[in-house]
Amino acid sequence: MADTTPRATSNRSTTPGSATFKDFIGSQWAEHDRPLPAQREQAPFAAARRTRVSELHPGRTVVVPAGTAKVRSNDCDYPFRPHSTFAHLTGWGTDTVVGSVLVMTPTADGHDATVYLRATAGRDSEEFYANPEIGEFWVGPRPSLQEVSADLGVATADLAELPAVLDALDDTALLVRDADAELTRSLDERLGSPVGGAGETDGVPATADVLSRDLSELRLVKDAYEVNELRKAVDATAHGFADVIADFDAVLAHPRGERIVEGTFNRRARADGNTVGYDTIAASGHHACILHWTRNDGAVQPGDLILIDAGVEVDSFYTADITRTLPVSGTFTPVQRMVYEAVLEAADAAFAIVKPGITFRQVHATAMEVIARKTAEWGFLPVSAEDSLQPDNQFHRRYMVHGTSHHLGLDVHDCAKARRELYIDGVVEAGMVFTIEPGLYFQQDDLTVPEEFRGIGVRIEDDVLVTADGAENLSVGIPRTPSDVEGWIAGSGASLNG
Repeated sequence: MADTTPRATSNRSTTPGSATFKDFIGSQWAEHDRPLPAQREQAPFAAARRTRVSELHPGRTVVVPAGTAKVRSNDCDYPFRPHSTFAHLTGWGTDTVVGSVLVMTPTADGHDATVYLRATAGRDSEEFYANPEIGEFWVGPRPSLQEVSADLGVATADLAELPAVLDALDDTALLVRDADAELTRSLDERLGSPVGGAGETDGVPATADVLSRDLSELRLVKDAYEVNELRKAVDATAHGFADVIADFDAVLAHPRGERIVEGTFNRRARADGNTVGYDTIAASGHHACILHWTRNDGAVQPGDLILIDAGVEVDSFYTADITRTLPVSGTFTPVQRMVYEAVLEAADAAFAIVKPGITFRQVHATAMEVIARKTAEWGFLPVSAEDSLQPDNQFHRRYMVHGTSHHLGLDVHDCAKARRELYIDGVVEAGMVFTIEPGLYFQQDDLTVPEEFRGIGVRIEDDVLVTADGAENLSVGIPRTPSDVEGWIAGSGASLNG
């Protein structure tokens, strides 16, 4: 496993290199006697998750890298975010040390887990002051091995010891292959085949990333800690939406008002969480018909609807994913209200059927029944709603091409590598958290709809927790009925008429 740090900066480096300087900068530092931290709240939950992995793969070494920093431009990186599987199995969040690796070594009765991380370097080392990627003078202090062990409740070791551990692996080892490209490449080369595949009896290709699949499926049902973190994310997101409405004067005044919406929400995400869970969609007017409009460079005009799809990611990396569509002038026009109420009816119908025992795909099917019926009633379909719902037709999907739901958690589109039979065809269980997000989108050049509908895009998205006998809408406190939305805007005190 190659160590590529630091990147070459010799052509512009001005760091002194004399022995006199090195002696001076490495001396006269105060001793730090830091007490060991208490074990963090999520540590026992992470231990339970590792136990489940151990039960799934007895006798096989499990390797889960946190990953490395990703380059934004030249020698500037994006803020580091560890791979979600690493965060899930260790409980480490925004304070994860870059390049750490979790290794679960098989024992007679399960696995021993060890987190390998880069140990702190002394103040007398060149790393301290001369390495802009990992030196403490540049990026702040790293915790000691002992501190991380106490914090996470797991054994730790110096990252320098990891190569010897990896060299001892055989072809039964399991690896999260997309977490650290260099580590994956080096292991594949040494073993002569893709590491982490299935055995012959597993019935899947030897190149399959079995561990990522299993860890995605492990996250389909959330534990109590995860649910609580998602509640925090939703609460912070609710404040972000309120901030945007309160800032409508500035939004309307700026030629790129969508950017003001984005910035206002992002400020809340950084204040109350880690960051946004995904790029904020602030889509005003006909931009709302572009499903993943993240350019956000348009004006926000009185009379428009603005579709805001945004979520705060908290420090544990759990994220909300909520959409509200707001009338910029504070009141829906009759046509806007008609479209909005149709989408709300589809959302409510889908929510009403959620309970343990249904299949995940039924949520989408139920919403589509409403979408088909409404677009048929308005005369937009060449056939009846019943005919349109036939698999070979689907005319109504012209106006809503996306799905209605996806799982939510550490990733905004969580559990993405789970098998189809456990995801879209899977049975809904208590503890699952997913979105319900129907929409209607009438493109501005769509000749199948009357002119007054063109350029209207509406989506309503909520985050739903499946309970023992039904479901809880975690985001129901964010206004969602037309009257409540209008009252919400009116109560903000903003002047909305430009």
